[in-house]
Amino acid sequence: MLIKVFGAAVQGIEATLITIEVNSTRGCMFYMVGLPDSAVKESHQRIISALQVSGYKMPTTNLVVNMAPADIRKEGSAYDLPLAIGLLGANETISSEKFPHFMLMGELSLDGTIQPIKGALPIAIKARELGFSGLIVPQQNAREAAIVDQLTVYGVTHIKEVIQFFNGEAELQPTQVNTREEFFAAQTAFNFDFADVKGQENVKRALEVAAAGGHNLIMIGAPGSGKSMMAKRLPSILPPLSLGESLETTKIHSVAGKLSRNGSLISQRPFRDPHHTISQVAMVGGGSFPQPGEISLAHNGVLFLDELPEFNRSVLEVLRQPLEDRRITISRIKSTIDYPAGFMLVASMNPCPCGYYNHPTKACVCSPGQVQKYLNKISGPLLDRIDIQVEIVPVSFDEISDSRQGEPSASIRDRVIKARRLQEERYATYPGVYCNAQMTSRLLNQYARPDQAGLELLKHAMNRLNLSARAYDRILKVARTIADLEESDRIETSHLAEAISYRNLDRENWAG
Repeated sequence: MLIKVFGAAVQGIEATLITIEVNSTRGCMFYMVGLPDSAVKESHQRIISALQVSGYKMPTTNLVVNMAPADIRKEGSAYDLPLAIGLLGANETISSEKFPHFMLMGELSLDGTIQPIKGALPIAIKARELGFSGLIVPQQNAREAAIVDQLTVYGVTHIKEVIQFFNGEAELQPTQVNTREEFFAAQTAFNFDFADVKGQENVKRALEVAAAGGHNLIMIGAPGSGKSMMAKRLPSILPPLSLGESLETTKIHSVAGKLSRNGSLISQRPFRDPHHTISQVAMVGGGSFPQPGEISLAHNGVLFLDELPEFNRSVLEVLRQPLEDRRITISRIKSTIDYPAGFMLVASMNPCPCGYYNHPTKACVCSPGQVQKYLNKISGPLLDRIDIQVEIVPVSFDEISDSRQGEPSASIRDRVIKARRLQEERYATYPGVYCNAQMTSRLLNQYARPDQAGLELLKHAMNRLNLSARAYDRILKVARTIADLEESDRIETSHLAEAISYRNLDRENWAG
C-alpha cells in the first residue's frame, strides 16, 4: 500500500515541501531513500521505540520510504513524526483519509513524547501557501506557528494524540494567537531606559541622531565611562518594528532555534552583542548545515561590538560587504543560501591599550606608537562605513550623585519616529532606501546639498581638523538626519557643525 505524508525542509529562511512516500509490500526489509542525513536515518530506531512504548507495533512488511524531492538533503530529527505516521498509515494501523490535508513535523523521544523543532514559522507559512488546512507541530512550537493566519495549527505532546486524531478517536485543540494584540502590547516594554543615564548628554544626542537616520556608530572612551550601558538602551529609542519586519525577524530566529519556548512574534528590535572571541562563521553564518549568524540575528535591530579592537581582524573585515549589501550569501557546492543582514552597527572601544588616552584626570601610560597600533586594528574600510564617531569622557561625581532623572527613552523615541517618517516619505520612490544612512551619492546631491555658507564651513573644517576625504559623505548624511530631527527642509550650518563634531577618529591626533 502506498501512502503519502507531508512535511517541510527549511533552506535559509524559507521552507520547501517534502513528500514522504511509504510503500508497504510483502517482505521484511526497510529502505529509506531521498538523500536523508544520519539524523533522519536514525529516526528508524526512535520510531520503533516510540511505537512500542505507546502500544503500537512497527510494521513488519517490506517498507520503502522515499523523501521527495530526492535532490534536496533532508537534515535533522524533525521528520520523525511524519515518518512514523506514514509507516502506520502504510500498514493500515491508522486511517490515511486526512493525510492530504495536513502537514506535520516533530522529533520523537523513545517514549513517544514529541520534542520541539527549528523553523516552525517558515514551515507554517509554506503550509498556508500550499493550501493545507492544518499543521501539526510540537506543543512548544504551536504559538510560533499560530502567528500565521488562515491556517489551523495543532500543538501536540505525544504521538498517541496524533494517531487518535487521524483515526477519529479524539480531537486536537487548535492553538490561537491574537497576533496584533500581543505584538503591539509588547512594543514598549523595555528593560533599560535613558532616564537612568546620568550626564553624557552629547553621547545621548549622538545615539538619538544614529537612531533617527539608521547610522552606524562607534563610541570611544575610557573604561567605566558608560559605553555599554548606553548601547544597551539604544533599542528603546529605535522606531518600532512593523508587522512585516517582525515576521521576517521572527523567521530568522525560528530557523536558528533562538525563539523562546511558547514564543510568538518578536515585537522589539533585536540587540545582539557577541563576545570578541567569536569566529567568522558564527558572525556571518554558515557551517556544514548553514545557519544564520549574528549579523542575520541582528537583522532589523542592533549589532553591538564591545571592545572592537579585541575582535579578530578577519571577523571585522567580513562585516564590510554585509554593511553595504544588507544581506549575506553563503555558498556551498550544491546550494547557495541568502540571509538578510540589515543591521545597525554600534561599537565601543578604549582609546588605547591602557584605556586612558585623552582622559581628563588620569595619565595614559601608552607610547604614541602603542596608541596608533591599537587604533590601526580597525581598518579604514570598516571605519568608512561608520557614520558617527563620538568620544565619551567619564561622568563627574556631581552628575552621578544628581537624583534627577534624565530624559526618558519614550520622549527621544517620539522624535526619532517623526524623523523616520520624513525619510520614508522622501525615499518612497527609491527601492531599498528607507533612511538617510542608505543614501546614494545621487540622493546626497539631491537631498543633502548644503548652501554656500555650509560648503565653506565644511571646507574649513576638513582643512583645519585634517579630516579624511571619506568623512565628506558621512557628514552630509548625518547633517541631513539632524535637519530631519529639527523638521528642517534645508541643511543649516548648525546641522553641519554638529555632524562634523561626530568625526573623532578621522582627526589627525586620533587616527594618526
